[in-house]
Amino acid sequence: MANPSTRYPIPASRHRTEEEIKRSRFITTVGHAPTVEEARAFIAAVSAEFADASHNCWAYVVGPPGSTAQVGMSDAGEPHGTAGRPMLTTLLHSNVGDVCAVVTRYFGGTLLGKGGLVRAYSGGVQSALASLPLVEKIPYVELDVMIDYAAVTPVKRILPDFEAEAVSEDYAVDVTFHIKLPEEHMEDFIAAVTSLTNGQAIVETRA
Repeated sequence: MANPSTRYPIPASRHRTEEEIKRSRFITTVGHAPTVEEARAFIAAVSAEFADASHNCWAYVVGPPGSTAQVGMSDAGEPHGTAGRPMLTTLLHSNVGDVCAVVTRYFGGTLLGKGGLVRAYSGGVQSALASLPLVEKIPYVELDVMIDYAAVTPVKRILPDFEAEAVSEDYAVDVTFHIKLPEEHMEDFIAAVTSLTNGQAIVETRA
């Protein structure tokens, strides 16, 4: 079974939605942010694209969905607590990880009030997330597995059970497989190879 802490949905691409509320234009841009640096670069790029906007408010969650270890937010000049915080709350409850959102506002002349701003900024993020294309993030590890010739066929046979692939095979005195597989399967795969080879296999993690 997949471990939800190691696999999770992430944005497949940059995605944008737009709506008008009381003559103010709200443009929401959502994208993939696997690191804080990339989140900040994304924010900077969108803010530069809409440099003439009244506000470019933002929030990001780096890591698994709901993780608060690496988060950030900014009201970008809107009244305190009306933009960044509701945007971040929406992202944290979205079941999407490694995600950054920028909501750009072109002020239309009508004040929305604090409640109206909270609804506008959180609603913009909700709307963008609802149509956001997703892919699954799967952390991989790579191993070197040294076995004797008799174990080649049995080891190859179990690779699909662990979503593993042999990146390369080196046939010398022994056989060395360079294996790539999801991190969550590593311990079980090593145990299976050890069992198949009666403890004779040598398994090393690639840096």
